[in-house]
Amino acid sequence: MTATTQRGQNYNNMKTIKGPAIFLAQFVGSEAPYNSLDGLCQWAAGLGYKGVQIPTSDKCLIDLDKAADSQDYCDELKGIVNNYGLEITELSTHLQGQLVAVNPAYDVMFDNFAPQAVKNNPKARTEWAIETVKKAGTASRRLGLTAHATFSGALLWHTMYPWPQRPPGLVEAGFDELAKRWLPILNHFEDNGVDVCYEIHPGEDLHDGVSFEQFLVATGNHKRVNMLYDPSHFLLQQLDYLSYIDHYHSYIKAFHVKDAEFNPTGKQGVYGGYADWADRAGRFRSPGDGQIDFKGIFSKLTQHGCDVWAVMEWECCIKSPEQGASEGAPFIKNHIIEATQKTFDDFAGGAADQEKINRILGL
Repeated sequence: MTATTQRGQNYNNMKTIKGPAIFLAQFVGSEAPYNSLDGLCQWAAGLGYKGVQIPTSDKCLIDLDKAADSQDYCDELKGIVNNYGLEITELSTHLQGQLVAVNPAYDVMFDNFAPQAVKNNPKARTEWAIETVKKAGTASRRLGLTAHATFSGALLWHTMYPWPQRPPGLVEAGFDELAKRWLPILNHFEDNGVDVCYEIHPGEDLHDGVSFEQFLVATGNHKRVNMLYDPSHFLLQQLDYLSYIDHYHSYIKAFHVKDAEFNPTGKQGVYGGYADWADRAGRFRSPGDGQIDFKGIFSKLTQHGCDVWAVMEWECCIKSPEQGASEGAPFIKNHIIEATQKTFDDFAGGAADQEKINRILGL
């Protein structure tokens, strides 16, 4: 293999990130245009978005039972989205995925995410969640999608900063049980050719690189275990979100563009979560208003060939969702890098010449 082809292969691996896209979950409402998929797509397209990530918990956007059972329904759904020049980036089961694994300490609060029929019944709620996420895998295949966004749920989170001490074997048992619940889902997604992208998120058992690796081991390195990369959650943990991409780029199959800032004081720091969002040391901001180095992120994702949609997620304690959405599309567009397929000094190169190479080396 020549030096020219080696270098060419490296650049050919780079990918241009797709976008801009928007996660619709925070914009669904009771009034038009926010109360239907048709209305939200028209609104998003008007703001300059090219894709939408659809939460499956809102029936005004998608009927997941129908989507899992009917190709005609999925074709109709795609038609609505495509009619506005948009694509579906991923379906999301963040709320349902959360219910796959709930520690009893959180039963009452997480019952808010469950249908009435399984409330106050943790076993039935878990079974419902598992089957619902499976339906999203089938629906994703019918919609021609290859990635799916979700949460892992949490059995261990309340022991994250342990006092009293954790008994030996607790963490291993927790990840074994988490894997036991997710393996039937992962196998179903494998049958449908779709990656499960866990949003690495505080409050979930998969909240950083170490916990992601523990889950990988517990699932036998299941090929469908992948991740949704959202740097805002890493900044608030004071984790190096840029080198994270170097470590885990091969697993990053989805991407949320969400900003954050961390301003510790003499009164609160990383764990200052009892204050209202606007008063916390760590708080979410609209893209461009926080401290995240998005130029660095887009550069690394592009360099590593991460084939993802850049999806704006609005969660800001200061700026309105309407302003955040209107500013989000141009922000993402201006950060997308058109990946080069050649180096800047290719013009000065030439074909491989072994005799010349030997002369340069003095051989």
